[in-house]
Amino acid sequence: MSHEITMAANPASFASVQEVAETLTPGAAETADLASCVRQHARLLFKVAYGVLRNSHDAEDVVQETFLRAHRAGTSTVRDAQAWLATVAFRIALDRKRIPEALDIAGLEIAGKEPDAENLAMRTQQVAHLQKLIASLPEDLRYPLVLSAMEELNSRQISEVLGIPESSVRGRIMRARPMLKEKMSARMEPRP
Repeated sequence: MSHEITMAANPASFASVQEVAETLTPGAAETADLASCVRQHARLLFKVAYGVLRNSHDAEDVVQETFLRAHRAGTSTVRDAQAWLATVAFRIALDRKRIPEALDIAGLEIAGKEPDAENLAMRTQQVAHLQKLIASLPEDLRYPLVLSAMEELNSRQISEVLGIPESSVRGRIMRARPMLKEKMSARMEPRP
């Protein structure tokens, strides 16, 4: 099982964050609150960070840094903790990003009869092509689409993460989908 899948499926693997929280937090109640926050939001933050960085180790670092910043800043006055934490993780991940890379959508299922060698080869080619198409979208359209479709955030949460109006999020997603569809159909057309 790959490390990314393990991390995304098991937020308890962020034990080091919990250990740090226990050493930094003087009160047991605050430690319990932070540990609960880690259990509740670690998976989402990892997915957000991994969506930007495409590297599980860097994404783990972003998640840990996000929780440490949340601990230092306190979350008692935060209206929507999930959106706030996702925003912090997204911005930290953007700061750490060095080279733009293609998005990894290998986890998407493409319909096939049986997983034989031919179907696996076709699936690999389709996934690689779709990654290139998504990566070729302008950044201002790509991030809202990825956060909406793959990370399952709503437009209000995406607007908070990206720091843009909610109406802009919806507009960008609406522009990105037909653009991606057009690119996919252009590839499917036979070339003369």
